[in-house]
Amino acid sequence: MKENFSKIIIAGPCSAESKDQMISTAKNIERIQEVSFFRAGLWKPRTRPNLFEGVGEKGLKWLQEIGQQTRLKTTTEVAKTIHVEKCLEYNIDALWIGARTTVSPFSVQEIAESLKGTKKTVLVKNPVNEDLSLWMGALERLDKAGIKKIIAIHRGFTAPPGGAYRNNPLWHIPLELKDRCPKLPIICDPSHMLGKREGLQKLSQESMDLGFDGLMIETHPCPQKALSDSKQQITPEDLKTLLHNLTYNSVPSRDQGILPQHDTSLKALRNLIEPLDQELLEILQKRMSVVKKIAHIKKASKLDVFQRQRMEELIKKLEVCAQKKGLDKKYIRNLYKIIHNESVNRQTEIINV
Repeated sequence: MKENFSKIIIAGPCSAESKDQMISTAKNIERIQEVSFFRAGLWKPRTRPNLFEGVGEKGLKWLQEIGQQTRLKTTTEVAKTIHVEKCLEYNIDALWIGARTTVSPFSVQEIAESLKGTKKTVLVKNPVNEDLSLWMGALERLDKAGIKKIIAIHRGFTAPPGGAYRNNPLWHIPLELKDRCPKLPIICDPSHMLGKREGLQKLSQESMDLGFDGLMIETHPCPQKALSDSKQQITPEDLKTLLHNLTYNSVPSRDQGILPQHDTSLKALRNLIEPLDQELLEILQKRMSVVKKIAHIKKASKLDVFQRQRMEELIKKLEVCAQKKGLDKKYIRNLYKIIHNESVNRQTEIINV
């Protein structure tokens, strides 16, 4: 990692659990020079009741003490006007709007109204669903309320269970946001994307390579004992190692014949292609899992694997859709034949077992 590290790094536990936990974690994190914000959830909007839903207002006093005792700025999630009012009372430096709140324009508007006239930093996570308009709408509501310091947080989008991610990165969405709002800082929350510690270094580096402006990483003194999201939190020591191992803003190698002024643009576009290819692979994997289920039904019903008429009907439909999207019909036909042939091969293997 370079000495002139200037990214926005936010770290701290998923949830505030006790004063001792908060103060000790903050003091350990303070030693990591790259970190500038300490985060902790006080009001935890859980999917189902009867789970730990945060310590609430009393945690604000702990955050306030951290702000007074360390160089770190403090931040917590707000979902209602009362949360904002309490955070202002305790002089919390920054507030973030969570993914579940971003989906509600009514809630975001109320929060924006309650922040009018303040100089607080406000961070907005992407909505849980794949909707760039909702994300942009939340950011615009804050801007219209006169909030000057706004940061977007990419935490991924709801993914089906069993995949590589708890929340799918779908990198093209935040990159499109960056394209539309080039001055807007966008940081990545790899903890929520993965839902586990394993792979955090790789995913953090990937976000840096894509030009993100920082990271929010959940950090706990003893992750195994955390009262919420224990699998995705890391220790302050592991956070220090992760940040020190990051590389960023490296000078790209010059491709022969590429003008210097085009080099950065070329690298950015290549960085965009790679995650899209990863998404294609995940979609193909999901498709193949459906194909295998079809094979078992065909085997039980003694149906033929290859049904030419159905294949032709599907290809023709795809060709029509391809034309509407500006894609070449021949390209889609050839691509789908490859996919279909592999599907037939897998079904044949299952039926012949």
